[in-house]
Amino acid sequence: MKNKLSQRIVILLKAITLLTILTACGATKTKVKAGRRVFLDFSLEFIGAYQLPKTTFNNTPVGGLSALTYDREKQRFYALSDDRSQARFYTLNLRITTTATGEIILEEIEVEGVTFLTDENGNPYQEGTVDTEGIALASSSTLFIASEGVTNKGIAPFVGEFDLQTGKLQQSLTIPERYLPTAKAGVQDNLGFEALTLSPHSLTTTDPFRLFTATESALLQDNSEEQNRAPIRLLHYLINPTGESILVAEHLYFLDSAPSDVIYNGLTELTALEKEGYFLSLERTFGFSGTGAKIFQIAMGNATDISNIPSLKRNTSTIQPVQKKLLLNLAELGIELDNLEGMTLGPILPDGSQSLVLISDDNFRKDQFTQFLLFKIIVN
Repeated sequence: MKNKLSQRIVILLKAITLLTILTACGATKTKVKAGRRVFLDFSLEFIGAYQLPKTTFNNTPVGGLSALTYDREKQRFYALSDDRSQARFYTLNLRITTTATGEIILEEIEVEGVTFLTDENGNPYQEGTVDTEGIALASSSTLFIASEGVTNKGIAPFVGEFDLQTGKLQQSLTIPERYLPTAKAGVQDNLGFEALTLSPHSLTTTDPFRLFTATESALLQDNSEEQNRAPIRLLHYLINPTGESILVAEHLYFLDSAPSDVIYNGLTELTALEKEGYFLSLERTFGFSGTGAKIFQIAMGNATDISNIPSLKRNTSTIQPVQKKLLLNLAELGIELDNLEGMTLGPILPDGSQSLVLISDDNFRKDQFTQFLLFKIIVN
């Protein structure tokens, strides 16, 4: 009797153990699925490239195009020039057509206008005082524009709201002191606010909306040679058209580590997607083997607010960064790439899919070119 009871106890323990293992396996499997759901399920299909011929418009060289945004109502693009001698943006018409065989092509790009930026008093910015790198269109028919600043002159970066028609500054967002250039802190030279995007969920001109911007690389006080990935700060603002705008949070974005031959590596653009909290990011490299670029999908999710962390030089293991997933390494396209710095969601394509458009900054150099790349977003 005692032996039978012992056998039953052993059998019962084995059953409990097996049930525990199966439950644990099921839980693990569920976690994997949940992890996969962190990102949206879509891919990018390359449609084609277009090279804008060297040209002038209204006595200005059409070049240095470092950012791009799309106006759905007017079906036009606004391309921002980073010319430090004369701050301006261009109005562009991208003609996307379908051939007789059903192929979608970027047929032509026409420069239709130029708008010069001025300060709040309507005066043009003095030469060498701004370095405009980011642009985004708001529902109020204004443009938010980011400047990297000019650190060697002690000029701070800024994000300002400009009138779409006149180019006049309407307001400037408050920038935390830690971004202001000093000998030991602030944005590094030519590595200030480059990426800029707005949440697409504002329904009326008086609705608050969200603005996101990021430095191209680490702040001086965050930079460390021991880190193989630059820790970038991504800023999240709530813009209130009828009141004061506030900085909601900052998040840690790790730049991808670059090959040893790369001289220059940076985050050049952010593009907000329709689903709240999801973005595309564009990282660009330049080195002895040429120019490269990668597009990532990123999710804000449970990213830690780092606005109260004065320096990221130390251990960042306790910080939950923005999560990212490689969508496309543009080196795989098999085409020559130039200095890709701008990216935006464009028009709905003839087949009903959403387009994505990239633009390159030719640095006003004869050996570089202004390149447009057209993609289709395919929802899987």
